[in-house]
Amino acid sequence: MTSEELLELKHDSDAIEIPSGRRYRIPAGTRLRLLQRLGDSYTVATELGDMLRINGKDAEALGVTSSQAAEGPVSAFSEKLVWDRLKKIYDPEIPVNIVDLGLIYCCQITPVDATYDINVKMTLTAPGCGMAEVLRADVERVLAALPQVREIHVEVVFDPPWKPNRMSEAAKLQLGLDLETDSELPIYRQ
Repeated sequence: MTSEELLELKHDSDAIEIPSGRRYRIPAGTRLRLLQRLGDSYTVATELGDMLRINGKDAEALGVTSSQAAEGPVSAFSEKLVWDRLKKIYDPEIPVNIVDLGLIYCCQITPVDATYDINVKMTLTAPGCGMAEVLRADVERVLAALPQVREIHVEVVFDPPWKPNRMSEAAKLQLGLDLETDSELPIYRQ
C-alpha cells in the first residue's frame, strides 16, 4: 500500500536511510511523508526529500498500527509457509515484495530430524545498494520466527545480476512494465 500521508513523529525513532543503509535516530516532532506501508516496514520521506525506512516495531512513533501485530501463531512448518513469509518483506523503494521482485534466487529447505535448515540466496536490484544487510536481516528474522526452524543462512549474491525480467508477471503489471521487454524499473521516489 502506498500513500502520501503526512505524519509527525510522536517520539524519537530509529531509521535507515535509503539506499545507503546508514542508521540514525529521527527526533520526535519530525514531519514525515508516508510513502509506503507494506509488510513490516514503512518508507517515509523527510521535508528535505531524504527517504528513510522505519521498522514495524517503531510503527507507534508514526501513529500507525503495525500490520505484523495481527499475525497469529503458526502451528506447522511447510515450504508454502516459508514462501508466504518471504512475500511479506518489501523492497523499501519499490512497492513489491522480494519474492515477486525476483530477488530470491534460491530457497533450499533441508529437513534435519524434526527441524529444518533454510539456505537462501538473494540479490538486490543494484549491487551498490546499502540495504543489503537490512534485507538480509529481514529474511533471517522472518524465517527464524517459523516453527521447527533450526538454522538459517542467507547469502546476498550478485551473480547473475538482477534484471527486471526476473519479476513475476503480477509484479510487472503492478509496476506498469511492458511484459515483453526489459523495461527500466521505476524507482518510487518523492
